[in-house]
Amino acid sequence: MYLSPPQGKLAELSLMINEGGMGKLITIDNGGTLTDICVIEGANVWRTKTLTTPYDLSKCFFEGLRQAAIDVLGKDDLTALLRDTESIRYSTTQGTNALVERKGPRLGLMVGASDSIANFKGELFEALVGERIVAISNNADDAAEAVFAQRVATGINALCDAGASRIVVSIAEARGAALEERIRNIILATYPAHLLGAVPVLFASEIVVDDDYPRRTWTALFNAFLHPAMEGFLYHSEHRLREHKIRAPFLIFRNDGGSARVAKTTAIKTYGSGPRAGLEAVKALARHNGFTHAVALDIGGTTTDLGEVRDGQVQQRYRGEVEGFPISFPFCDIKSIGVGGSSIIRVVNGQIQVGPESVGSEPGPACFGLGGQEATITDIAVLLGLLNPQTFFGGRLTLDAQRARAVVQEKIAGPLGVGLEAALARASAAWVNSVAEGIDKIVHVQADTTLVAFGGCGPLFATAIAERAGVGKVLVPRLAAVFSAFGIAFSDITQEYQALVSDVSAKTLAEALQALKERGRRDMAAENIRLADCQIETVLVRTRNGNEEILPLDEKLEISDASWKSCTNAVIHLKVSRRIAHASFPTAADCTASDMLAAGTRRILDADWRELPCYQVEAQRPGATAAGPAVLEESFWTALVAPGWRIQFNASGDVLLTQNS
Repeated sequence: MYLSPPQGKLAELSLMINEGGMGKLITIDNGGTLTDICVIEGANVWRTKTLTTPYDLSKCFFEGLRQAAIDVLGKDDLTALLRDTESIRYSTTQGTNALVERKGPRLGLMVGASDSIANFKGELFEALVGERIVAISNNADDAAEAVFAQRVATGINALCDAGASRIVVSIAEARGAALEERIRNIILATYPAHLLGAVPVLFASEIVVDDDYPRRTWTALFNAFLHPAMEGFLYHSEHRLREHKIRAPFLIFRNDGGSARVAKTTAIKTYGSGPRAGLEAVKALARHNGFTHAVALDIGGTTTDLGEVRDGQVQQRYRGEVEGFPISFPFCDIKSIGVGGSSIIRVVNGQIQVGPESVGSEPGPACFGLGGQEATITDIAVLLGLLNPQTFFGGRLTLDAQRARAVVQEKIAGPLGVGLEAALARASAAWVNSVAEGIDKIVHVQADTTLVAFGGCGPLFATAIAERAGVGKVLVPRLAAVFSAFGIAFSDITQEYQALVSDVSAKTLAEALQALKERGRRDMAAENIRLADCQIETVLVRTRNGNEEILPLDEKLEISDASWKSCTNAVIHLKVSRRIAHASFPTAADCTASDMLAAGTRRILDADWRELPCYQVEAQRPGATAAGPAVLEESFWTALVAPGWRIQFNASGDVLLTQNS
């Protein structure tokens, strides 16, 4: 199913390519419910949405691209669109969803006999590994290679017999890396990869340099679990793109904010990449508008993702987390709560419960008419009069209010013992409170805080959420419904490398840095980029008193801090980046204050039924203002502006909502 807006006003979005070639830029954000696509060329932006097809992600991928070709070229000619494209940058929740749903390979884990496995327990470890774990002796007297090789073979056979389809080898430092290399050589000799049914083996020391054994092992386990799903889909999609004689690189956007080709992307770095794309857009928007503290309120079909941009920088940690477990790579600090437009709203023990289960895109909310039997906020919004069944998604998806009424009556009003209108009010309040409570737990709201509301459901009750969270300013981007896809357009090609150094002398650091630069040179050459054209950042990381400390290094590699001079087993971290084409925000020459143009009224249930002015977003000029309460309707999003809020369209065409003081 294609969900594209009318194209008449899209040129007014006026996004500009500020670097790179003259071709088009295509960015794609594959979500759990919808897949969003942006095509950017000079002053024009085309947007397309398609329902995500989880059973075959390549289906929605290419359906969306074909619809984009129709929107851009006026005809179904994907080959012509791709040949005029400078780059395709892609983000997906495939890995995230696979882990959440525990759908992936059966992993086996090989550890050292003396390694502690106390950290490898609990539901997640049971789902990924379970009893498929063996220990290999790493004592000093195991010099006899034949004896050691037999132990390795016995361990591998035991894991395979237990059903492991992928094996992770992780041995604790300090001998861990050397022992893993011995095991690797034995496995290659005993189980050559050309044999049918060869089981892939991943070595933790090849993934990351980290002397925290549990963290390094979890990183390897997560990567091994996510790898097959990502590899199969991405390589298949890349192969199909090549059938169209595409010259543009197919780049994968990662959770560290960078992009790279499929063959240069680590699976675990795709985890949470969609929300990070939204944060990249928020960062660019905050810098453009001069916001010192911006909070991303990204509400999609399944989750609400929250993140912060302070003083122009995305808040992130040097060591990230996946489902509460620390990993070795940097991750941006994004928190997800199970509340979205397709989250199931039900009554449990006399109380309304929102999520975390979601109906997704199949069967979707009841009002979609695709067989959904559960109530969602989308159904609630239809019955409140907020969503117009005829104009939803630019009129390309007609909503069924009767089906929505039936499920709300059965699943909410009936169990609560109240009328339909009371059920709608309580359900919408519960949904708003669930999102606001998430903000309360995660964000320290300040006087300068701006809530940036995006995603298909982000703007819907944004002012009510802001009031509940104590925020007095909300910005809804004009591209709110595809803001994460748009955010990918601010990424560069990047790679990061680490090496353990025994001391921090200038000679040792120089040797380690040279080796890392050589790796960077090879990887960038695969992107047709010279290392000399890249920006290089270097830091030194050590762990002291349980805390990781980071010391930036300049080209001279001089360390003046005496406490660092004596440290051992530090990690030198190198980041290589090459700026590529970015998008930017327009600034209208004329932003004179004027009254907004109302498209009519909308009958809304808000404490009581009343008529509110309804404003078509695409019809408003920069500088246009109005006062709430009101309804804002765009092709892909709708917002109910609460009483006491002022509406203003800024020079970029975004909507700034400010609470009256």
